[in-house]
Formats: sequence, C-alpha cells, structure tokens
Amino acid sequence: MLSYTIQHNPLVAAATSDMTTLTFFVASVAGGLIGGFLIAFLILKFADLRSLRRGRDESAKLISEAGTKVAELIQQAQTSAKEESIKQRERVEKELQVSREELSRIEQRLEKREDTLDQKLDVLTTKERNLESLEKKLSERTRQVAVREKELDDILAQEKSTLLQVSRMSESDARELLLKRVEDEARHDAALMLEKVELQAQDEARQKATNIILQAMQRYAAEVTSEGTTKVVAIPSDDMKGRIIGREGRNIRAFEQATGVDVNIDDTPGIITVNCFDPIRREIGRLTLEKLIADGRIHPARIEEVLQATQKEMENSIRQAGKKAIVEANVPGIHPRIVEMLGRLHYRTSYGQNVLQHSLEVAFLSQMIADELGLDGAMARRAGLLHDIGKAMDHDQEGGHPALGMEFCRKLGEPPVVLNAIGGHHNDIPATSPYTPIIMAADAISGARPGARRESLERYIKRLQELEGIATSFSGVRQAFAIQAGREVRVIVDPERCDDAMARLIARDIAKRIKTELTFPGEIRVTVLREIRAVELAR
Repeated sequence: MLSYTIQHNPLVAAATSDMTTLTFFVASVAGGLIGGFLIAFLILKFADLRSLRRGRDESAKLISEAGTKVAELIQQAQTSAKEESIKQRERVEKELQVSREELSRIEQRLEKREDTLDQKLDVLTTKERNLESLEKKLSERTRQVAVREKELDDILAQEKSTLLQVSRMSESDARELLLKRVEDEARHDAALMLEKVELQAQDEARQKATNIILQAMQRYAAEVTSEGTTKVVAIPSDDMKGRIIGREGRNIRAFEQATGVDVNIDDTPGIITVNCFDPIRREIGRLTLEKLIADGRIHPARIEEVLQATQKEMENSIRQAGKKAIVEANVPGIHPRIVEMLGRLHYRTSYGQNVLQHSLEVAFLSQMIADELGLDGAMARRAGLLHDIGKAMDHDQEGGHPALGMEFCRKLGEPPVVLNAIGGHHNDIPATSPYTPIIMAADAISGARPGARRESLERYIKRLQELEGIATSFSGVRQAFAIQAGREVRVIVDPERCDDAMARLIARDIAKRIKTELTFPGEIRVTVLREIRAVELAR
C-alpha cells in the first residue's frame, strides 16, 4: 500500500527523479515499515483469536451457570408452591372445621327454640280455650247488664215523671235550676278561695306598704294651692274699661289677636278677667294688660311693643322657674331644654293643682319611699320630678303626656329607669324597674291629698252618679251611696241572696269595673255592707 502510494504520487516521483541518491534508502525504509506492519497485524490477529476463544469459553461457562441457577430457582419455586399449597389446605380445613362447629351450635339452638315454640303453642292453645270460655261468660254478663239497664231506665223514667208531677216543673226548668245551683256553689267556692288568697297576700304586704306610705306622707308637708283657668286684672277705675276697648273695639281686638287670649269686660267694678286654655299665653296676656293699664297708653302699636317685652320676660321667668325647681329638688345634670320645659309646668294646672309643684311633691315622696325600700333615692327623685314633663308640650303635639315626655327625655339622654317611670306612671307601658310603681304611688298621694285638686260641679255630680250606677248594676245590691266627695262607695246587699264570701266578691268586681270604666284622681274605696236584723215585739 505504501509502495503504491509512492509510485503513483507525483510529488514522490518528482522527488525520486531529482533525488536518485535516496532511492535505495527510501526503498529500504519502506520495506522495513511493511514488514513491521505485517508482523503487527499478525500479532493483533493472534490476540483477537485468543480473546475470541476466551469469550466463547466464558460465555459457555455463564450459560452453564445460568442453567444451573435456573434449575435451582425452578426447584425452589416448586418447593415453595408445595409448602403454600399445604398451608392453604390446612387453613381451609380449619375454616371448614369452624363452620361445622358453628352449624352444629345453630342446629342445637334451633332445636331448643323449636321446643320452646312447642311449649308456647301449648300455652296459647290453653289460653285460647280460656278466652273462649270468658267470651261466653262476658256475653252472658252483657246480656244481663242490658236487661238491668233497661230496668233502670224504666225506673228513672218513672221517678222523673213522678218528680215532675210533684214539683210541677218541666225538664228544662229542672235542668236550669240544677245548673244555677251548681253555678252558685262554684261561685261560692271561688269566692272562698279568692278570700283566702287575698288575705294571705294582704297580710304580708299591707302592713309594710301602709307604713312606708304613711311615713312618706308624714315626712312631707307642703302648702295646698289651687289655681283656676282665668286671671283677674285690677283696674284703677271703670273708665279704663273704655280705653281698653278702644274706638269701635279696635284696642281689645288687637290685644286678643296678638296675645291669643279672651278678655271679658262686664259690669263687675274694678276688675277685668283674662281667659285662655294655654296657661302661658294667659299669663302673658295678664302681664301685658297690667303693664298697659299702668302705662296708660293703649293702642295697637303700644300693645305689640309691650307684648314683645312681656314675652321676653316670660321666657326668662320660665327658665328661672325651671332652675329653681332643679335646685329645690337637688337633681343635677338636667339638660337646658328639660329645664325650660319644667319652667313651663309652673303655668300648667291639673284639676286646679300646679303641675310643677305637684312634680316637686312627687319627687320628694318618691325619694322617701325609695329610701324606705333600700333603693336609690336620687334616681327616684329625678324620675318623680320629670314624670309629668309631657304636660308642658301636649297642647302642641298629638299623644298623651306620658308618651310625649318619655320620647322628649329619650332624645336628651335620660336613663332608661327614668324613661320607664315617665312613660309608665299611668300604666301606658309595662313597668321594667321598681321605680315606676314608686312614682305611681307618689303621684297618687300627691293628687289625692285633701284640697290638692278640685273638680267642676257638673263633673263631680256626674262622677258620683256613675259610681252609684256601677254599684247598683250588680245582682244582690239593694242600695249604693257615693260618699266622701266620691272617694268611697258604700254598697248595701241583700243578706238573703248574698253571704259573706259573695259580698267580698261583689266588692272586688265593683272595684274592677270602676277602675276600667271611670277616670278619677287618687283612689276610690268600695265598702260592701251585709246586715241581718232580727226584730221581735214583746207585748
């Protein structure tokens, strides 16, 4: 291969032609290289043959070893399979043995149950025979009872006919008489039970309540004042009446229109009366008229001027009255708007009683009662002072004064205890604290004191007639008399128709109807009298 390359390579040929001297040397080297290559090739060939033989031997050896291992593994697998098969057979045999034992037990239980059922069947058969015998006896007894019932019905019918003939009453009359007798007995029993319950409750509460109220009334003493709905203005002479009226009545018309009051000028010497349903406007009219009379200048322009000044003075007077009441009652932390409303109560009356003075009385009485009961006297005093605050605004808004006062004070941050006392002191809402009934009691004491309030003659007579009419409407009442200015009703009952228990029940029913049908200040006592008089003449 090398010689071929040298012969065919142009560069070598050129070099050969040029370098003749080196030809032999190159040929020698080439021959040596070729020989070396051949020797190396033979050596490598021989090494490859040895490696091939060695690989074949190793492969044969590995194949032989693998066959041996496979045979061993097959032998081990067969052995394991036989062992597992033996174990499975033993486990199955055990389970079969357990199943056989369980079946044997079940068979035994079934045999016992069958024996028990046979016994029960025998018992049931015996009972069935007994029941058949009892049914026969029962049917015979039923027949006998039916015969007896028929006999009894015949006897009852005969007795009923005999009784009706003897008593000369129809069946409906007899039934009505029986029902009435049962009703009377039930009412009598109810009256006795009611009497017992009331006596038990009264025995526990009467003494303590009486002591507390009496102590509060004795500890507090205030002057009794009564005001009317009219104001009287004194005049220096009757000539002033003409000046007040003015030419063609222009002065009096301007005055009434500006102040909102009615001015009555009659033949009574030395006085003029001012009337108005609003006490504040009435007071402003009175003061304005007094100032005009003192000044002497009376004409529409002067009336407007004096009225404006009087209104400012009245506003200041209202605030001062409210502040004075706050100081007198010792109730701190009152909102200025509430103070103003309290001042307006100074010019409001209820049955002739000044409402602000009444509120102060209720405040002090409430404190005394609360102190006796171990409650917060300051809180009771605050609630008592504000309980009628709604009367200062009920002319301008719809609703009763408890609801108006409660809503007004709620907006100004008064505590819930005070709000409930304001809204519930006339039972308009349920009481949620003990202070509410305290305010109710103090309110009743203040309004029921002799001379504290007054009524018109017509209303007074009407209330007396209503009291007597309610009392005489009850069955068994002979006469009824309203006494002590309508604060007590004396009722005389028929002693033959009412016993003592029924008399107590009548008193309670009359008091209930008076409470629900009439409106009255304070309280009304109902006294039922039952008297038996035995009169004989000795001649």
